[in-house]
Amino acid sequence: MADDFFRYVLPHKAEDHHDVVFFPYWRFKGMLFFCGPSGISNRFVDVSHQAVVTPYFPISVGVRSQAMKLRFPSTDMAGRFLKPRLPFKEVAANFEKRFGKSLPKPILHQAHIGESLSLIYSPFYLKDKLYDAILNKPVSATPSEVFNIDDFDAESPHWHIHFVSTLCPNCGWDLEGQRDTLVLICKNCDSSWYPVGKKLKPLKYAQIPGHGDNTIYLPFWRIRADISGIDLKSYADLIRIANLPKTVQKGWTDVPFRFWIPAFKLRPKIFLRLASHITVSQPRKELIPELPAGRIHPSTLPVKEAIESMAITLAQFMKPRKTLMERFNNIHIDAKSFTLVFIPFNEEHHEFIQHDFQIAINKNVMALSKNL
Repeated sequence: MADDFFRYVLPHKAEDHHDVVFFPYWRFKGMLFFCGPSGISNRFVDVSHQAVVTPYFPISVGVRSQAMKLRFPSTDMAGRFLKPRLPFKEVAANFEKRFGKSLPKPILHQAHIGESLSLIYSPFYLKDKLYDAILNKPVSATPSEVFNIDDFDAESPHWHIHFVSTLCPNCGWDLEGQRDTLVLICKNCDSSWYPVGKKLKPLKYAQIPGHGDNTIYLPFWRIRADISGIDLKSYADLIRIANLPKTVQKGWTDVPFRFWIPAFKLRPKIFLRLASHITVSQPRKELIPELPAGRIHPSTLPVKEAIESMAITLAQFMKPRKTLMERFNNIHIDAKSFTLVFIPFNEEHHEFIQHDFQIAINKNVMALSKNL
């Protein structure tokens, strides 16, 4: 996970005659889930931690990464960039240990979903002491004679942002998509594209047709997976596993089970509830392999994150809890294929409503999720 991240710099007010030093911090933003004997605990976190272990610099950037405007570093930026020494895996382990410390044991499974990893450089400068270049105030009582900046490795900010062409690889038409979307669509040749590395790859998609002028289509990853350690291959198996108040009907053993995971970010509790609800509902309407003609909500959750959420989704609907505790460690889920499916929701005054599956999502929740 630490191999793919953005670098950002916090702005500063240091005068030109000060030699600015940019100290690195790992920043993690995303959803954390812990599955234990009392159920599933979740929280959204936005935390930072030193990328170099030292007592001289602050342990984190606090709320600055959320409150201040970040910019990309450039080669013409004056200052010395200190090189990270602490791998993100060690920092992530500390985060998980800290947040899971108060939870009942044993913790059967933990997952971080929709995470955004970045390296943030915060500005400082040396005078009589080490100063915070944002506030122009000392951050340490240690005299500058004791502190030696040469004890830290430096690196040159020769980092590049790679851009992907948004012309349709199939027909050359302009691709469409909102600023934060991961999926671009071409309405000229009715195709959908997903970034993989430095290229766009075709994406298999479909829609459940909606009705009415006030319809918005929300994207979901429908994932086929091989599941071992438990019998969960069909809709009939799902009814038994989830202990649903239904009698298995003829033919339900032939209806294959699929995970349905939101392809957009939400607050953790709502994300898990929605993934569990749609997965348990197992939409069985015929899927139309066409793009919706109406409004489409941007797809902001990568499919690899959706795959990571399958185990915690299973734990959410698996009943009774005793069975989950006894068997969960022996369950293994291996994703085999996926399709992006657009499900129609009717826009009401305060909510987006899916009447077939009896789901309502508050519009304010959707709006605030853009900041996740």
